[in-house]
Amino acid sequence: MMIHEITALAGANRKPTRVGRGESSGLGKTSGKGHKGARARAGYSLKKAFEGGQTPYFRRISKRGFSNFKYRTEFWIVNLGDVLAHEDFAKGGVVNAERLIKAGLIRDTTRPLKVLGDLGEAAKGGVKVKLEITAERVTAKVRELVTKAGGSVTEAGTRRDEIRGIDRNSDDQTPKNLTRKLKRGKRKTTGKTEGAAATDGVGQAAEPAAEKSKKKDGKAAKPEAAGGEG
Repeated sequence: MMIHEITALAGANRKPTRVGRGESSGLGKTSGKGHKGARARAGYSLKKAFEGGQTPYFRRISKRGFSNFKYRTEFWIVNLGDVLAHEDFAKGGVVNAERLIKAGLIRDTTRPLKVLGDLGEAAKGGVKVKLEITAERVTAKVRELVTKAGGSVTEAGTRRDEIRGIDRNSDDQTPKNLTRKLKRGKRKTTGKTEGAAATDGVGQAAEPAAEKSKKKDGKAAKPEAAGGEG
C-alpha cells in the first residue's frame, strides 16, 4: 500500500461529534442547540422570509405603481328571472333603467345596467312574454332567450365602449369576436398592396424579369446578325 492510496481516502469516514457528554466538552447540556423551542427539535426547517409569525416586511411596505382597480366599471346587476317575476313585467313590455328603478330592482342611474340570464325558480319554463330590453350590458343568454320569445335587446354600451369605438349591437362584434378584437387591437397593415408595382429602391417601377431577358437577348442578337456571313 502506498501513501497516496491512504491519503485519498482520508476523511471519507469521519466520526460524528459526540454531544451531551459533560460541560467540559463545550457541547454538554443543550448540546449546542440552545434552549427549548422549534430550533431545538429534530426536523426543524426555517421558511424563507419567516419572521416568527408577525406580519412579514414585504407585506408591511407600501404598494407603488399603476393599477386599473380604481378605473373598473361597476354595474347594477339584474337577473332576467327577477324581471319576469316582478308584476310590472309579467306581461312583457319595455325593460330599462327607469322602469327597473320604479320596480325597486335597482337603486338609481349612477351605475350602468347589466342584465344576466339567470331565470331562477319563477321562470324555469323560459321567457314567454315579449320584452324590449335596453341596457349597457346584456349577456348572450339573455339575448338568445328574449329574441326567441319575439322580443328585442339593445346593448347601449358603456363610456369605455364609446371611446374604443365598439358597437355591441353589430353582427360582426359578437362576444367572441369582440374579445379577440380587444386583445389584438388595431394592427397597422404593412407591406405592399395588391396590384402595386414593385419599386427598385429609388422610387421607380422595376421592370419585370421577362422584359429584361428579352432586351438582353435582342442586344446580343444584333451584332451576330450584322457580322454574319452573306
